[in-house]
Amino acid sequence: MKARVDITLKTGVLDPQGKAIQHALGSLGFAGVEGVRQGKVIELELAETDPAKAKAMLKEMCEKLLANTVIEDYRIEVLG
Repeated sequence: MKARVDITLKTGVLDPQGKAIQHALGSLGFAGVEGVRQGKVIELELAETDPAKAKAMLKEMCEKLLANTVIEDYRIEVLG
C-alpha cells in the first residue's frame, strides 16, 4: 500500500527557507509572489493492506519521528 505524508510548518512559525525562496523568485523576475511556505513530502510503501490500520500506523510514525509536532502539521494520504 502506498502512502504520502505532507509536512508543513504550523501557521505563525517563521519559515526562513520560504522567505529565501520568495526572495530568489523575485530576483529571477517572478514579481507578485507575496508569500512562500515550504514543506516536505514523504512517500512510503507499506506492507499493511487495511487502510484504517495503515493510517493509524502512519499517524504514529508522524507523532514519533516524521514530523516535529511542536512546530509542524502533517497530512496523511493513503493511496491504496
